[in-house]
Amino acid sequence: MTRRFPDFRSLRRLRKSGPRVLLFLVLLLLLARPPQPVVRLGPQQTVHSINPSIGVHTRLTDEVEAWKIKHTLEMVREMGASWIVEYFPWGYYEREKGKYDWSHPDLVVDHALAQGLTVVARIDFVPEWARPANTTFRYLPEEHFPDYADFLYAFVQHFSGRIRYVIVWNEPNLSFEWGYRLPDPAAYTQLLQAAYARVKEADPNVMVLAAGLAPTLAPPGSEWGMNDSEFLQRMYDAGARGWFDGVAMHAYGGVFPPDDPASPESLNFARAELVHTVMAKNADEGLPCFITEAGWNDNRRWSKAVSPALRAEYTVRAYDKAWKEWPWCRMTSMWAFRYPWPAHTYQDNFAFVSANFLPQLVYEEVQRYARGQ
Repeated sequence: MTRRFPDFRSLRRLRKSGPRVLLFLVLLLLLARPPQPVVRLGPQQTVHSINPSIGVHTRLTDEVEAWKIKHTLEMVREMGASWIVEYFPWGYYEREKGKYDWSHPDLVVDHALAQGLTVVARIDFVPEWARPANTTFRYLPEEHFPDYADFLYAFVQHFSGRIRYVIVWNEPNLSFEWGYRLPDPAAYTQLLQAAYARVKEADPNVMVLAAGLAPTLAPPGSEWGMNDSEFLQRMYDAGARGWFDGVAMHAYGGVFPPDDPASPESLNFARAELVHTVMAKNADEGLPCFITEAGWNDNRRWSKAVSPALRAEYTVRAYDKAWKEWPWCRMTSMWAFRYPWPAHTYQDNFAFVSANFLPQLVYEEVQRYARGQ
């Protein structure tokens, strides 16, 4: 039998032409892909709900597909929520000083408005050019406070008539949220004052909300956080009064029902009453409050979680309680409606809808409540 040996010259030619063949195949695949559908806003929608203060904290910041953004917001409306709190990271949209990219936030806001939703914008996340090297995106030096205020001016001016509520920063009473520095109520007050002035310059009708504070039982001098009531009082001591139009609040329930009484020693939903008490003490009881984060978790392996049935029951009761019993509370927004992808941790069990749009029990029960059933 004749043995055939490989033609090494042919192998060399194939090796040389391999990259060109691969490129050709890739181009064929790209051309064969069906064109991405154009996602239109559609007709103007209206939220139907017995409770106009129901809200959810959406996480569309990292959702890149337009149809998923639209469908998420459709499901928010269909559940009966009229409000969303959305995160707009400064560092995403101003990568160079004075150069803005509004394409993604425009997409989110326009779809939200088309669904009849009111948008509350939380703004933080420091771009690299506005902080020292080797610091986190939560670290904003005082010399860059005016840059943050400038961004708020540009943001509010761009979204004038579309966004009417802006939250200045997030949980500045935690070391992590303040760039791994000790919480500083006086410094945050300076940031709030700079932001307020620029927002009102851009659009006097936009409401500036003081940041939601993390509910904590941190002892005095703690290196990781400051008690939320103490932080707010020290903001007033530093001259914060008159530099915000409302206060954002965080009110997680833990394992406690929403009617568990407020106490300085407890972390529960009614802790929001303690924050409002500090406001009243400083003659600000007439300002509206916005619960921008709250909720319960139903992860079976987390010690601070409850069952899915209790979570649904507590959530419905919390929406009803805040609306009927707290006249100072304009909105209650639960964390979090949907994540773009699973975290594969207990965090997934805060969601109302899974990443692939499967409604959880809490979604269905809130929907029944909003419909008056």
